[in-house]
Amino acid sequence: MRKLTLWTVCVLSTGFFTGFAASAEPVTVPVLAPITGFLALEGGAQRNGALLAVDHAGDGIIKADVQDTTTAPAVAVSVFRRALRDGLPPAMLGPILGSQMLALLPLADAEGVPVLTISGTAKLTAMGSPNIFRFFPGDVVVKAAHARYAVEDLRIKTPAIIFQTTAYGQSGHAELVANLKKLGVTPVYEEGVPPSAKDLTSALAKARAAGADGLLLHLHGGPTALAVRQAFELGMDLPIIAGSAMHQPTTAALLDPAMLKGVCAESGSAPAAEIDGPGKTFADAYRARFNQEPDAFALAEYDAMGMLAAALKSGAKNPADVRKALADMRYKGVAMTYRTNGRGDMAHDAVIVCYDGASHRARITKRYQSLDGVQ
Repeated sequence: MRKLTLWTVCVLSTGFFTGFAASAEPVTVPVLAPITGFLALEGGAQRNGALLAVDHAGDGIIKADVQDTTTAPAVAVSVFRRALRDGLPPAMLGPILGSQMLALLPLADAEGVPVLTISGTAKLTAMGSPNIFRFFPGDVVVKAAHARYAVEDLRIKTPAIIFQTTAYGQSGHAELVANLKKLGVTPVYEEGVPPSAKDLTSALAKARAAGADGLLLHLHGGPTALAVRQAFELGMDLPIIAGSAMHQPTTAALLDPAMLKGVCAESGSAPAAEIDGPGKTFADAYRARFNQEPDAFALAEYDAMGMLAAALKSGAKNPADVRKALADMRYKGVAMTYRTNGRGDMAHDAVIVCYDGASHRARITKRYQSLDGVQ
C-alpha cells in the first residue's frame, strides 16, 4: 500500500504516472462512453479523462479502446459484447449515462468483469453487484451537498425542482427531495422534463407561480443551459443551484456570462476552478492536451483509470485480481481519496461552485468531505 501511495504522490507532482516496468504488450481497457447524442459533452469529457490517464501512465502499461455508446441502452449492450470478443479484459470503464449502466451491470456480473464508472445513478451500487466501482460521487453524496447549500447557505425555504426524466434525473430528484426533507424543507413545485425538451418556460413559470424562492435543477448539460437561459429571459430573480452538469465549462460556454449571475452547482470536483495544487496540475495538462477546459467528469475518469493502473502495477492480471485490488485499496487521486463503502461507491466528497456573472469561470465556494460517512 505504501508503494501505491508514493506512486500517486508522483502523479500529482509531475503530472505523469511513473515507476511502471516496460511491458511488451499494453493491457487494453475498453472505454465505453456516449460520444454522440444528448450526452456528448459529458461523454467527451469522460473519453478525454481516460485518454489523458493513458498518456500519463507511460511505459505502455495501458491502452484505451474507446467505443461510442451513443445514448441508447441497446447500443451500450452491443458495444459491451463487442468489447469482449477477444476475451475478458481485466476491467472496463463504463458509460456515464445511468440507463446504459443499468443495462450493462447484469452483463458485467454474468461475465465477471469489473466496471469502473462515473455514473451518479444511485441504484447502481444498490444492486448488490461486486463488479461496480463508481468514481464520481453518487446522488446520495452530491444531492446532500445540493440540498444543504440551498437551505443552509442560501436560506431557500420554498424550492422548485426541475429534473430530467432519465434514470439519472429520477435518481437525483429522489435523493434531492429526501435530503430536503431531512432539512425540514418541502418543494413547492416539481416537474420532470425529457432531454429533448426545447422550451422550459412553462415549467419555470409554474415554479414562479407556486411561490418558489429558489430553483433546484437536476438536468443534463444542454437542458441545464436552456433552463438557465430561459429563467434569465423570464426575469426570474431567483438563486439557481443546479446539478453537476452546470459546473462544466462546456455548459457555461453555452450562456452569456450575465446569465450565470447567481447560478451555482454541485459537483464531485471542479478542476477548471482550482488555482493551485494537484487539481491545477491536472487542469493545465488537460488544457495542453485537448485545448479545452476540464471538468469533474474528465477528472473522475482520469482518477478511475489511474487507480486501475495502480492495481495493475500492484500485480493484478485478471478481472478477479482487479476486483479484489479495487475493493481493498485506498487510493489518493487528484480529485479526492477513493475507497469503497463496501458497495462500490468510491467517491465521498463534493464541492459547490458559483458564477459571478462577469465571466464563464466558476469559483469553488464550498467543499464537503465524507458526506456519506465513509472515512
